[in-house]
Amino acid sequence: MEKTFAIIKPDAFAAGHAGKILARIYSEGFEVIGLKKLYMSKVEAEGFYYVHKERPFFGELTDFMSSGPCVVMALESNNAIMKWRDLMGATNPADAGAGTLRREFGTSIGENATHGSDAPETAAFELGYFFSGMELL
Repeated sequence: MEKTFAIIKPDAFAAGHAGKILARIYSEGFEVIGLKKLYMSKVEAEGFYYVHKERPFFGELTDFMSSGPCVVMALESNNAIMKWRDLMGATNPADAGAGTLRREFGTSIGENATHGSDAPETAAFELGYFFSGMELL
């Protein structure tokens, strides 16, 4: 079994889509082994997205991620990282395939409803950023 990290972003949370997204997660066979609703501060968002610090969209991204509540999750499944990324769909909702979360709930490249780790190393950092080891037993 593999673990991955996921976020229901502020846009999807504010639009009332968190329950629908969670239902899809369960229906696709993921086990939710950690779940928190939180409101990231700007500093917390900057720490989480530090790898993008030099990118032109960094300020806009961290402003958005600290604009309202979100749901952070630890998911477990066989091939969880790729399975979650497939369920999310392409970063740009307009390019995301039919039936993906971003196609259904995202509205733009910046407000695309969900986030997910892209590799085992990323998942390890992201899970550790929001969950202590005892929270994922």
